[in-house]
Amino acid sequence: MPRTIVTKVARATSRSLQTVRNTRITPTPFAAASVLPRTTVPRFFSTAGPNGNMITPDKQPVQPKEDAAPSVVRAATELTDDEYHKLADLYMDRLVTHLEELQDEREDIDVEYSAGVLTVSFDDGIGTYVINKQPPNKQIWLSSPKSGPKRYDYVALGDGQNEKEGTAKGEWVYLRDNSTINQLFRDELQIDLSMPVGHYGEEEA
Repeated sequence: MPRTIVTKVARATSRSLQTVRNTRITPTPFAAASVLPRTTVPRFFSTAGPNGNMITPDKQPVQPKEDAAPSVVRAATELTDDEYHKLADLYMDRLVTHLEELQDEREDIDVEYSAGVLTVSFDDGIGTYVINKQPPNKQIWLSSPKSGPKRYDYVALGDGQNEKEGTAKGEWVYLRDNSTINQLFRDELQIDLSMPVGHYGEEEA
């Protein structure tokens, strides 16, 4: 091969290499990354206590509740027919005596007692109270113009063990609210009958 041709080829090759060296390679920009939906990572809450023990409803600390005042539950005392009549007559006699004394002091009260039925009438528009024995139920019934009818049972207040036989104290009580006839007169009429507590089985002094 002639020397002239070889020289031309060498020069062309050198130029090509020089061009490659001087050429800047521009990096191809990457496509924008696809926006992927955020994956919700579940959160785990530890139910372990500070000492590592599992906390369950049974292990939760329970605050002690304050003890409520126990309500007094009363029940009617079992009475024979003779005991009932004796106690009811004794109470009615005392009630009549007290109301008749009040009648002597006040002109607006009229008291009548006949055949075991006591009526107490007031002239100032209050009305008439009726109180009577009810032997079939062993009760004393009262009809109030303000609060309606009530049935009173005899309730022994003694515990039965520390009391002598036949001497337990008792009262005639309206078992729905544990009130007595004296309380009714005091609340509705502002009259305090101040009845002494009867004694179960005792003779009147």
